[in-house]
Amino acid sequence: MNEDDTSTIRERMAEEELVRERIDEKGNKWRKVYFGGGAHFRNWLDQCEELGEVEVEEVDPTGFKCYEESGEKLYRIWVRVVERGEEVKDVKRAKK
Repeated sequence: MNEDDTSTIRERMAEEELVRERIDEKGNKWRKVYFGGGAHFRNWLDQCEELGEVEVEEVDPTGFKCYEESGEKLYRIWVRVVERGEEVKDVKRAKK
């Protein structure tokens, strides 16, 4: 890995650190709880599904050389934030 590759990875990680929350079209607030792939992704997803409503977002792997070269998928896991007093719905997995 050369210096340019390391710089690109650092830049992409810094960008990803800024992605923490989002609001969907229905006004629901979501919090990012995981960014990655592979077996770790599956473990995190299983655990997050126990906590509440979950969405999975596939992320463009550009800048992450190991993901680019292997063709492995890169994901964000989002968990819906339940506001105080809000009724918790059945736990289900929502995919984008």
